This record gives sequence, structure tokens and C-alpha cells, in this order.
Amino acid sequence: MYVPFESLPTDSRIWIYQSNRKFSDEEMNEIETALQAFLVNWSAHGTSLESSYQLRYNRFIILAVNQEVQNATGCSIDASVEFIQSLEAKYNVDLLDKMNVTFKLGEHIAHKQLIDFKKMVKDKAVTENTIVFNNLINNIEEFNESWEVPAVDSWHSRFF
Repeated sequence: MYVPFESLPTDSRIWIYQSNRKFSDEEMNEIETALQAFLVNWSAHGTSLESSYQLRYNRFIILAVNQEVQNATGCSIDASVEFIQSLEAKYNVDLLDKMNVTFKLGEHIAHKQLIDFKKMVKDKAVTENTIVFNNLINNIEEFNESWEVPAVDSWHSRFF
């Protein structure tokens, strides 16, 4: 069951998928339609999941589930991953590779493989104050407080 993102409690579980490239506005509209269709029918053991999404920066897909109503289960999580994989295939993008880093360079959103990010750190092209996207967060509260943070305040700090 799709609900507005803002109506979900802050302890709702989230999953963040980052694209290795920016989606066009047309692609974003198509993805939004596909997400709504998926979420309307998303369920766990026959019970609808109260769920929502956000699309950010033409690059991030954020799925959320209110676990106070119904927990996402292995099968329902598998269904969401299959949905994300279908988007990967349709748009020829990578959304599941966790070995990539997305960060801000001024107003630009940059996406690099982890090895390239480490080299940028070594070359001082990024600093501890560079804003990174911490996609390892687990709920909406963490998303609101700790998704876009200076690298020093996230798991990226280990590279400095």
C-alpha cells in the first residue's frame, strides 16, 4: 500500500539505491510511475506493506516501509531487489553496487568507484568536509539526520 513518504513514522525502514549515472527527467517520470505501481502491490506474506519512496538528485531511489504495520520479510525484500534489478536492466544502470561512493563537489553530484574515491582522498581532491551520501543508514530518522553529511561523520571517515 503506497502512502506519502512524509506520513511514515521516523523509525520506518529504508533502503537506498544509488545510480552510477544521473537519470534524465523522462526516466525519472517513468521510474516514479513504476515505483508507485510496485508499491501499491508490495506485500509480505499476503499483507500489504505500508510503503513509500523518494527520488533524489535524479540519482537516488529510496524505498521505505512502516514496520509498525507489517515487517518487510525475506520474500518481500527479494521482490524489491528484483524490482530494482528490472530498473537496472531497463535503464542500463547500476543500482546495487555498494562499492561506489556518491558525494558533492560544489553543486555537482559525483559518483566514483571506491578505489577512485580513495585516490581522490590521497590526492586531497576530497576532504573530511566533503559532503557524502551515507547509504548505509537504516531508517527515516537516520535519513533525515545523517544521509548527507561531511565524510568525517560517516563510514567514509576511515579513508582520511
